[in-house]
Amino acid sequence: MLRKKLDNIKPLFDKNGKFEKLYPLYEALDTFLYTPDSVTNDGPHIRDAIDLKRSMIFVVIAMIPAILFGIFNVGYQQDSSRTIIENFISGSILVLPIIAVSYTVGGLCEVLFAIIRRHEVNEGFLVTGMLIAVTMPPAIPLWMVAFATIFGVVIGKEIFGGTGYNIFNPALVARAFIYFAYPTKISGDTVWTVDNNYLWTDMFFKGVDGVSAATPLLVASSKQGGSALELLSQSKYNLENMFLGFIPGSIAETSTLACLLGAIFLLVTRIANWRIMLSVVLGMVFTSLITNQIAIYSSNPMLYLPPHYHFVMGGFAFGLVFMATEPVTSTHTNKGRYYYGFLIGFLTVIIRAINPAYPEGIMLAILFANAFAPLIDYFVIQKNIKQRRSRVAL
Repeated sequence: MLRKKLDNIKPLFDKNGKFEKLYPLYEALDTFLYTPDSVTNDGPHIRDAIDLKRSMIFVVIAMIPAILFGIFNVGYQQDSSRTIIENFISGSILVLPIIAVSYTVGGLCEVLFAIIRRHEVNEGFLVTGMLIAVTMPPAIPLWMVAFATIFGVVIGKEIFGGTGYNIFNPALVARAFIYFAYPTKISGDTVWTVDNNYLWTDMFFKGVDGVSAATPLLVASSKQGGSALELLSQSKYNLENMFLGFIPGSIAETSTLACLLGAIFLLVTRIANWRIMLSVVLGMVFTSLITNQIAIYSSNPMLYLPPHYHFVMGGFAFGLVFMATEPVTSTHTNKGRYYYGFLIGFLTVIIRAINPAYPEGIMLAILFANAFAPLIDYFVIQKNIKQRRSRVAL
């Protein structure tokens, strides 16, 4: 019945139809409910029977464990003595409006550009809209989420031509915009945990009232001349809590375990490439082992962090699974994926350890690697061409 209804109204949106200009809206609804009968003309190309919308939905499904735990953890950080249900409800009150604003504002931008350019609504926002929302701190004002989403979608993607043409990850562009435009709202101690006594209107205008609860990365970098591990133990941040995610932080980035569950799903469905994940971890381990060796010659506490602490702190696991593997902005050659991932892991530790003003590093590391991804692929392909020519000459 639904299929028949969509077919009946389709002539209204076709060329010379009454609602011709709104065809992108019809196409978006049709291909969201049913698999289209056409193949892609532009990248990214998925070598599979499923279309791009279905592959994007798989990424959102993979994020569900991290999102659900993030909602619970927002409430848990408010009051750890409450029940799981109470914390989940309290967290939902804060998180769901952020997700709703991200999807609504971003969706409107996508539809507007689709109507003006007369092309289909890009499927990439199914993932981008969720990533923008869940990488924000729970105390962020909703108008900032709206501004960040507009900047990420328009500047990060649409000006390049839409999904498949963007150089940088739009969700990371949105988060970088918030960080550099409104640094006090995405850094410090009071943005990661919210007070129980907040007003609904505060979420729109000034953000909910925050309480002092520094993230492990802020604690580890807070005192020059000490060891990061000692500072963490004094703040009662142990490895188990950081792995499970019972710590302050961005909404869906705190639980390494939840991110790993998503990684398993993406690897089994072959939506994400294992080479990037592996090389990011190897780059992080390699660099952190080097910084451990030079820690005794510096007063910087972050140099003491061992690899397994880097893995569970901040947004490393989330960025590793859901950001670095993004198919458009990452490298596309298998050998290039190793170089690309290693560069991200290397830069993450360097930014965390060397830059005291910005203890988190995965966001800037991925954006930097995005810029070099085409160059990495170029040299890999040129080397392959050179080797083949030499074999032909022989």
